[in-house]
Amino acid sequence: MAAPYRKIQIKQYPKPLTNYDAEAASHWKKFKTPKYLAETASVTSVHFSPVSPHDFAVTSSTRVQVYSSKTHEIKRSFARFKDTAYSGTIRNDGKLLLAGDATGCIQLFDINSRRILRTIREHKLPVQVTKFSSGNSAQILSCSDDKTVRLWDVSSQEAISIFSEHEDYVRAGCMSPDNSNLILSGSYDKTLKLWDARTNKPVMNMKHDHPIESVLMFPSGGVAISAGGPIFIIWDIIGGGRMMRSVSNHQKTITSLCFDSSCTRLLTGSLDRHSDDNILVAGMTSSRFGIRQRQIPVQEKSAIALNQAQRKFRRGYFKRGAKYKEIEENTIVIESKKREKIPEYDHFLRNFQYAKALDSSLKTGVRVVVAISLLQELIRRDGLRQALADRDDASLQPIIHFLTKHINNPRYTTVLLDIGDLIIDMYSTSFGFTPSPIIEEFGKLYQKVQLELNYQIELARVLGSLEMIFVTADNAHSSSIQTGDKIQS
Repeated sequence: MAAPYRKIQIKQYPKPLTNYDAEAASHWKKFKTPKYLAETASVTSVHFSPVSPHDFAVTSSTRVQVYSSKTHEIKRSFARFKDTAYSGTIRNDGKLLLAGDATGCIQLFDINSRRILRTIREHKLPVQVTKFSSGNSAQILSCSDDKTVRLWDVSSQEAISIFSEHEDYVRAGCMSPDNSNLILSGSYDKTLKLWDARTNKPVMNMKHDHPIESVLMFPSGGVAISAGGPIFIIWDIIGGGRMMRSVSNHQKTITSLCFDSSCTRLLTGSLDRHSDDNILVAGMTSSRFGIRQRQIPVQEKSAIALNQAQRKFRRGYFKRGAKYKEIEENTIVIESKKREKIPEYDHFLRNFQYAKALDSSLKTGVRVVVAISLLQELIRRDGLRQALADRDDASLQPIIHFLTKHINNPRYTTVLLDIGDLIIDMYSTSFGFTPSPIIEEFGKLYQKVQLELNYQIELARVLGSLEMIFVTADNAHSSSIQTGDKIQS
């Protein structure tokens, strides 16, 4: 029996601004002007304690310092590292602190006494990721530049599992909040791997287009996020590692990912300087870190508490199952399957009529994203040249008109440029120099592309000027802070 036809997947793009976006903007505006504190070198990690009062650990140079979330003063300082420290992390109970360093050493500290409890020296290169297990307080995770991911037993200081199939530095990793046997790691080899500690093998491999800098897993463990280059990708773990969404709003490399307390917002930190939900701490390569604190109105606190209390007592909670009808014993129920109606372009595509499928997607009333998705499907099937071949002026003109109309849209530019190059390659010798509708369409396309190129050149000049202004201002601000420190001392 032949497998059912699978309709083309319509590409999903970020939605335009909505009321939710305005609400989100309002949320971030409630944070006060940042207070900047200086460290001795680049801040490589910031981690909040999961328990009240939610102090945070800042890792910089050869030390990890724990700051008070209320006074922003240093409460504890851990400086017993022989080289640059990385990934200072506080355990869920707030009693222990874990960190790696550039020598490959892993150290476990008692936060109150600052005493070293465990020292592990098995890694051969820097350890830039250290995590506590969410389900087993006696286990810790480490990821190293020696291309290995290791799961350790704290009491014996022995490696429970060693995962060594990455081919480059491993700079990102986490354990599934739902199952401590599942470990997610991201490497500079551009791969994301899901490991099972019970088999010591990767159970899933996913390909990211850039070296991976950070990874996250949702509390359910069914969805993961990887960040590398200017994009982050959301993966469906339950669905076998299928890519659900790719987001590329940043201009430079994303270096960190973080959820808010309810896991409904995702905060990304990037080299392009964009950047409990009441305190936001961001570490920077300029050896400073900024603290923003949000003041929550009393009315908002009361509304949040009331909503949580009433959530499970809404009308739908009591009416669930009202339409259920009991099925008599020994009754066989045969579900009827309705014949699925597919669009015209899918009908042609199913029958390998690529030219007709393309023409159908360009008809009036069909969404632009449908035509883009169909063009990408034709490229995937290696059927684009067949769809464009043997066309006269009348049948080629709608395609050129479509290119002219949408080629400067950033969402579609990459695909449409390839289409335009192929059309020019196929038909450049077929048209004469006498005026005709198709020559006019090519002229309009040329003018549109030239206008966009001029715009991009001018934009690059403006961005370059702004970058110089920002660097100058930042250097001046750093100098004033250092001068102020000298005066105080």
